[in-house]
Amino acid sequence: MNWIVVLLMIVSVGAQAAPKKIDTMFNNKTKIENPFELRDPFKAPVSKSEGGKDKKGGFYVSGKGQYSNIGDVALDQINVADIRLVGVLIGKERRALIATGKEAKEGAKGPVIILKEGMKIGPDAAELKAILPGGIVLVEKIVNVYGEEEYLETVIPISR
Repeated sequence: MNWIVVLLMIVSVGAQAAPKKIDTMFNNKTKIENPFELRDPFKAPVSKSEGGKDKKGGFYVSGKGQYSNIGDVALDQINVADIRLVGVLIGKERRALIATGKEAKEGAKGPVIILKEGMKIGPDAAELKAILPGGIVLVEKIVNVYGEEEYLETVIPISR
């Protein structure tokens, strides 16, 4: 029993003798300024921005656990006359694959944009009404010379 009391007294005296300031521990022993402010080398570095649509290594992080290599394109900047329909996915959720720009009209390969039914395209907000096996149907609302609203349908077939 006496040994336990003696051991506890030695430990408590040793703890009291320890330096009060741990910052002064490395003063004359290292050339590194502020060694306690360095990051842990065994942890991954913290990225500057978590989440959002950041381009990292060829893909975009669009949410927690959601990755895509397809970039977002401003659909209101696409000219309907420059659309070239590359492909159509038919099924439960229909999709149309389009290429845009003058290079696409000439047959050059470029970035492909995926569209769903109901999306608005172009500065006139033409709506993608239908995706069919042979092409797509765009409907845009225009005002004619008499001031009446009209619906203009544009059918774009699959390009070969």
